[in-house]
Amino acid sequence: MKKAVTTFLQFILFLIVFGAASLFPPFHIEHVLIGTPGTTRIFVADGFILMIVLFILILGIETLRKRIIPAGVWTTVAFILAAVVGFWMEFGFKTVSR
Repeated sequence: MKKAVTTFLQFILFLIVFGAASLFPPFHIEHVLIGTPGTTRIFVADGFILMIVLFILILGIETLRKRIIPAGVWTTVAFILAAVVGFWMEFGFKTVSR
């Protein structure tokens, strides 16, 4: 039960970081996906990059605590689920009309 709660809380943390950094990008790393004369589709990569940094930080802490084998799997599951849900909710994608 404890693993499920921890995994769910990590999932929520990853999703909040992905969404918040996509809406308020601190680094302004943007990639143009589609450019047409009327609209431009842009991906703001800040949220995804910060989510990856947080994932690596959590795995580092789990490694230092020698809990990487049991806990690392569940952290990875939470990270992948948050990435899938975040992309499904279109975090980081924005359309600019001209």
